[in-house]
Amino acid sequence: MKPEVQKIGEVREVQEVRAEEKAAADPADTALDEVVHQRTRLSVLAVLAEVREADFPYLKATLKLTDGNLGQHIEILARHGLVTVRKGHEGRRPRTWVRITEEGEAGLAAEIAALRALLRM
Repeated sequence: MKPEVQKIGEVREVQEVRAEEKAAADPADTALDEVVHQRTRLSVLAVLAEVREADFPYLKATLKLTDGNLGQHIEILARHGLVTVRKGHEGRRPRTWVRITEEGEAGLAAEIAALRALLRM
């Protein structure tokens, strides 16, 4: 389907093709959730699916990420309801724990199913 053209004054803007139109054109494209599909976030969810809850240093060491990189991805996952973040102290040391939510487990399962479906195409 052709993109719609809209005239604004002397300038013509081409509007993006709607998601539904993209889905009809390429169903494999829309099956993957961009939040979950990103490599680091997918890795975080995969680790948490196994251990349920992990502290920040464990995730950082396991995934070989920097503090800033891991923190940014955890923030995105939390904003989308895929993980919860709990902050506290262990003795005098501040600690951050991350736990996968039911939505996170469902998102991971859907991502795995979508990848399997792509492999069968």
